Amino acid sequence: MAPDNVSKAPARSTTLITVAVVIVGLYFGRIVLIPFALAVLFTFLLAPLVIRFRRWGIPRIPAVLIVIALTFVATLVIGVLMFVQLADLAQKMPEYQQNIRAKMHSVRDSSTGTINRLSSAIHDLSESLTPAMPPPTEPGQEKPVPVEIRGNTFSPLTVVRRILGSVIHVLLSGSIVLVYVIFMLFQREDLRDRFIRLIGAGQINATTQALDDAAQRVSRFLVAQLLLNVAFGVLAGIGLYFMGVPNPILWAMLSALLRYVPYLGIWLAAAMPAAVSLAVSPGWWEPIWIFALFFGIDLVVLNFAEPLLYGTSTGISPMAIVVAAVFWTWLWGPIGLLLATPLTACLAVIGRYVPSLEFLSIALSDEKVLTPAERLYQRLLAHDIDESIEVARECLRQKNLVRFYDDVLVPALVLSEAERQKGKLDPARQDVFYEDVRLLIEECEQWPDGLDSASVPAGAARAVEENTQQPFAVVSIPARSQADELVAILVTQLLARRGIPARHTSAVALASEALEDAGRNGARIACICAVPPLGSRHARYLCKRLRAQSPRLKIVAAIFDQDELQSAKQRHPPIQADEFAATLEATLAAILSLAPAAAEPEPAVAHH
Repeated sequence: MAPDNVSKAPARSTTLITVAVVIVGLYFGRIVLIPFALAVLFTFLLAPLVIRFRRWGIPRIPAVLIVIALTFVATLVIGVLMFVQLADLAQKMPEYQQNIRAKMHSVRDSSTGTINRLSSAIHDLSESLTPAMPPPTEPGQEKPVPVEIRGNTFSPLTVVRRILGSVIHVLLSGSIVLVYVIFMLFQREDLRDRFIRLIGAGQINATTQALDDAAQRVSRFLVAQLLLNVAFGVLAGIGLYFMGVPNPILWAMLSALLRYVPYLGIWLAAAMPAAVSLAVSPGWWEPIWIFALFFGIDLVVLNFAEPLLYGTSTGISPMAIVVAAVFWTWLWGPIGLLLATPLTACLAVIGRYVPSLEFLSIALSDEKVLTPAERLYQRLLAHDIDESIEVARECLRQKNLVRFYDDVLVPALVLSEAERQKGKLDPARQDVFYEDVRLLIEECEQWPDGLDSASVPAGAARAVEENTQQPFAVVSIPARSQADELVAILVTQLLARRGIPARHTSAVALASEALEDAGRNGARIACICAVPPLGSRHARYLCKRLRAQSPRLKIVAAIFDQDELQSAKQRHPPIQADEFAATLEATLAAILSLAPAAAEPEPAVAHH
């Protein structure tokens, strides 16, 4: 095992043990933690209103009391409306009994023939498979079967007691939540300061960012969810009203409430009015139309309203929402399903700002966990050239070819070179990787680079036009490795697109051979391509050899890392190059800026 893995093993074990202990604590402490979590949820929802009232000049205590009073009145109005609607529905149900009986008779009559035929076939089959029964015993030998009649253990008093117990439990839990919310709104700043102090005075910046991020995400999510659910309920109620379903106000409010339940709430909300319409309407199509209505509204909300209102409010991936819904439902029951999204959003924020819990952010957030360069490198390592080309196409929808090379492909080569230097890239996979990069470069050769012709200096353009009379060629020389050679190929490809004759040498060639090749082909500009971390050392050596061999040769040192380039320029003795570049775009600009001087004819050698 590598030393870094050995050092990380105890930390990972500690983290796993801590997570397991926290989960056990959440499960066994749910009686206390569920009201507290609900209170935090309502505090996030109501805090923006309190802040708004305070900005209007209302003191803290009156602002909190006004918000609590408005919330209580709204809850009371909704509860009274739902109770009145339920009572009205219960009063009307006897009127629909005749319609229900008629539908049941029609179902029974239409299915009697089929059921009888199936029963007869099953009976005949069972008789053919069952062996003959033994002859019956004498009448005197039959033993009586004891029969015990038990009374109903559920008396009316027991039912009333259980109902009252449930109601009292709900009222007590609601009272605890209300008290929590009031005190949290009263002491919001004090609780924030205490939490920051609890985390540690030396981490005030990180803690403040985490609190602000979590509060903003959860508050925006809850407000947006409230608006969407109310709009969904209103649209559903209007649709049910025009469809003739009784008590549309009741179903509208239930739809708005049940939509807080992820994924299942919408179908539960549609099932209840569909069942009532089955009892009310004379036909069978009304329930289907009701499900279609709810599905259509939800489709519009999911595809248009939610992306507009939610935006990046939660920052959770869809898969994480599904897993979180299952986890919190298993942990805390139906309340856990309601709290799943806000709690998961808080966990994702914590993972973003706490290094030891970074795995939470990676697993839960909707952010890209791999950069485009890392994705391309991983796909090339996996020998998946098709998906590698697809990654390249995705990047080219947002940037031109040169920027794709600079931002994605060259960083992928830097990653490969770093792992090769550390011995983490075996030779076989290394060869496959470089071969796939060559295939990708060939595929990219047919794509436009998107660079503006205005970026080419005027002198360079004239030199290119006159290269038939005063030719100047560019040779791209890799510093040493195959990654250096691939970058040299990129330079050659991009120069050829601009009408500049260029060629590259091989990485397997000796330095002397590369230098002789440059002189033999009459090159006027040499571009030394080096990929860090070790390429700059070899680039320094090649520049020195080239300068000694061809003093008039223009040299561009392209070291594809800004920090490495600055470090190489500051060392003594300095790199003997005319221009320096850390990107392909800068390399092209440097070569084109040297083109007019490179195109000048060499002075005639005097003969004595």
